[in-house]
Amino acid sequence: MRHYDSIKRVMVTGGAGFLGSHLCEKLLANGHDVLCVDNYFTGRRANVSHLLENTNFELMRHDVTFPLYVEIDEIYNLACPAAPIHYQFDPVQTTKVSVHGAINMLGLAKRTKAKIFQASTSEIYGDPLVHPQTEDYWGHVNPIGSRSCYDEGKRCAETLFFDYHRQYSIKIKVARIFNTYGPRMHVNDGRVVSNFIVQALRGQNITVYGDGSQTRAFCYVDDMINGIVALMDTPNDILGPINLGNPVEITIKQLADLIIDLTGSRSSVIYKSLPNDDPKQRKPDISLAIKKLDWMPNVGIKDGLLQTILYFETELKNGKSMSK
Repeated sequence: MRHYDSIKRVMVTGGAGFLGSHLCEKLLANGHDVLCVDNYFTGRRANVSHLLENTNFELMRHDVTFPLYVEIDEIYNLACPAAPIHYQFDPVQTTKVSVHGAINMLGLAKRTKAKIFQASTSEIYGDPLVHPQTEDYWGHVNPIGSRSCYDEGKRCAETLFFDYHRQYSIKIKVARIFNTYGPRMHVNDGRVVSNFIVQALRGQNITVYGDGSQTRAFCYVDDMINGIVALMDTPNDILGPINLGNPVEITIKQLADLIIDLTGSRSSVIYKSLPNDDPKQRKPDISLAIKKLDWMPNVGIKDGLLQTILYFETELKNGKSMSK
């Protein structure tokens, strides 16, 4: 058994979401007490219901735009809608979650002397003019577009994290998370992997926006969680930002064809107009993560998609996709 003093009290905001629920599982497996905080705007209680019997797990309904008073050793700040269909539903609130949420969580870290992780995003880079994207690239972002609530909100959150570190010596870790997929993605989140899989399983036409030549690099959720925890466990002088993602690039058309093949679907691909400010290419340079974290993704796109397809098959069969 582990000594009590070695068990950390860890809080995960957005803990009932896609990434957050997997992170809670990982932290519990590592022997920590975990406080999962979520307001269920996009997170789902069903994502963590299997953890409720664990005596080291606690679930709290709370909105991070309001202060939270708990005693904690580490904070993973993941709270924010990440899919365009969700963050564009209420763009003002999305910005508040990134900015006010960061201020409140940093204030909590300041009071408790906790180490704090910020889940930043590849959207920091916007529609990049540098490829692949390295951490020293400042980005090419539209500050007044329909995606700006998320892009600029996350950029401001990074500013706050580094200013709190410089001004108050807060122990921070910042990761820029690239496209991640896997079980517990929301059926209706509008992201390309979930969209394509659900359309294929339902025998519907697969909708590709643009001509399908735009690229993404997809990281399986287990690899991403390992990278997040590895960054949090680094010495205090490693702050970030550090890119986390899979550098294997694929076009959207190639992704659609692969999902049709893996599902055995008879779906056809149809094309629609590309949304405003949608990035033409996205690929992380993970040299820094390899060097500083001794981390790199191990799950290939085919294996990861097969696991994700199995999950969605069950969700669609059971009709639980929208349940909280």
